[in-house]
Amino acid sequence: MRIYSRIIGTGSYLPEKRLTNADLATELAQQGVETSDDWIVERTGIRARHFAADDQGCSDLATEAARKALDAAGLAASDIDLIIVGTSTPDMVFPSVATMVQHKLGTAGCPAFDVQAVCSGFIYALTIADAMIQSGSAKRALVIGSEIFSRILDFKDRTTCVLFGDGAGAVVIEASEQPGILATDLHADGKYKDILCVPGHVNRGGILGDPVLKMDGQAVFKLAVGVLEETARASLAKANLTDADIDWLIPHQANIRIMQSTAKKLKMGIDKVVVTVDQHGNTSAASIPLALDTAVRDGRIQRGQTLMLEGVGGGFTWGSVLLRY
Repeated sequence: MRIYSRIIGTGSYLPEKRLTNADLATELAQQGVETSDDWIVERTGIRARHFAADDQGCSDLATEAARKALDAAGLAASDIDLIIVGTSTPDMVFPSVATMVQHKLGTAGCPAFDVQAVCSGFIYALTIADAMIQSGSAKRALVIGSEIFSRILDFKDRTTCVLFGDGAGAVVIEASEQPGILATDLHADGKYKDILCVPGHVNRGGILGDPVLKMDGQAVFKLAVGVLEETARASLAKANLTDADIDWLIPHQANIRIMQSTAKKLKMGIDKVVVTVDQHGNTSAASIPLALDTAVRDGRIQRGQTLMLEGVGGGFTWGSVLLRY
């Protein structure tokens, strides 16, 4: 009998500080950088984002989201036997955010590690957790996407600093005889590393390179719309399903135009796409679980529905997870 992994709880956390486009424009103007609500909304669909406090780390955001997911699942942290965190903005070079979350949840012993696939990080992490459950290596996994991108932005570059926000989302998945995750699909191509990157790192007590986000927006857009359709169709084919079987599309929340384009290619109305980019901005690996939790808690997503989760990010990385909720 096939063992599936099935989502039994979702959770999310947004930092208290919320900045509307007008708030951000006012702050940027003080540095001589011009932007406006109209300019941002027209190009991205973003209206607001959240920024973490100076004393908050990525593990703090992840822990809050994890607690809510555990509560929703009716489980204690000690019931979990695997923790995976997708992040590009860890508290430290090492140890991993996952081990810090484990400790903050008051548990120990189970494997805990991070996955770095930028905005595809949650898709990668969920796919790994699913494989470990199917293999019998784990029974209940906590999978988290958590980011503090506000700390790696160049606030003199208006083409990137208006796009990103901070937050965390989490799911608890467990082994089940009932269908849950139906198919997964992962890809990467390192030749595109320069179109979205942070080309700096720690070196002998200093910083080597430039530790802020660099992006070629047009190149990212062009690549994203193509690979998102391809990976969605690949997961559908593996599960012997079609576009018409998808109840909800939950894409990485990067840009409303990318989401509209993907929905159109999958013959879906935008009303069947979970959109949170307007309120969250691009939260990288956190965006998909944040959007999922939002739609579960407001009642849009119901048990038994078929969901397509898909992401694309720096690397370049991309992938999808098709599941029955």
